[in-house]
Amino acid sequence: MKARVAVVMGGPSTEREVSIASGRGIAAALERLGYDVRTLDFDANFVSAIGELAPDVVFNALHGAGGEDGTIQGVLDWLRVPYTGSDLCSSALSMDKHLTKKLLSAEGLPTPAWDTFDFDGGTLPLLPGSLNLPLVVKPRAEGSSTGVSIVRTHEEWSRAMIDLSSKRSMILAEEYIVGRELQCGVLFESALPIVEIIPQNADFYDYEAKYSPGGSRHETPAHIDDDLAHRLQMLALSTHRMLGLRDYSRTDFIVTASGRPYILEINSLPGMTPTSLFPEVCAAAGIPFDALVERLVRAALDRGRALVDAS
Repeated sequence: MKARVAVVMGGPSTEREVSIASGRGIAAALERLGYDVRTLDFDANFVSAIGELAPDVVFNALHGAGGEDGTIQGVLDWLRVPYTGSDLCSSALSMDKHLTKKLLSAEGLPTPAWDTFDFDGGTLPLLPGSLNLPLVVKPRAEGSSTGVSIVRTHEEWSRAMIDLSSKRSMILAEEYIVGRELQCGVLFESALPIVEIIPQNADFYDYEAKYSPGGSRHETPAHIDDDLAHRLQMLALSTHRMLGLRDYSRTDFIVTASGRPYILEINSLPGMTPTSLFPEVCAAAGIPFDALVERLVRAALDRGRALVDAS
């Protein structure tokens, strides 16, 4: 009998539905592979539910707050239950776009200029400070492009600030760079083929373009020259290692017409839904979905065995 795997999905974040879609696909793959599979929501009963279930490993299929910010990682570390994906520190760091960009900048890795704004003081920034419009406005610590918009006028800036202040306390405004949207995944210290994202009905790769069927077209591998592909892969690997990520990650880029790449974001827990890029790129690299899921579970189980041996 193979190991008992608890697939944790749902949770309280704005990405709950995406997480459930990922979790269901993962659970189905694990069942096909012969694992003893149980599914759990990440709610107030989570600790007692994990204690009763006593899984050999947790497959973390959460997205956003709770799943990618170190919260569930800290709980599972305390319970001494091994889990897939990155640990507490690297998850928390990569979820914070401001801190991630500060590290990228300090390491000389290219990222668009940015500033942060805190609404906790009760006043709204009427002007974007030292940054010039247009800007990309986004929550400081969320994924799946939730709450992201392109602001081109001062009127749009004011509307965006009013809208975001009612839902979030901290945002990040980033220089808007025109170019091709490219992504590179990393799986166990190996860079995957580059994929290009071409939104079909949006200005950029927003939430609808990501998760609605037909919302975007993916070119895998991207039609770019080998030198650029290699550079993006090296940047993705450098970012993955700099943040201390493990198992898998995805780095998002914008590349200008002159071929200059900028790192936009790093995702420590790529989506595993039917329209998600990471499993699509893995399949293009010869790693089918079920094999990808099993490799991630085995890595976590190996960490669990090492933890037992060390104690």
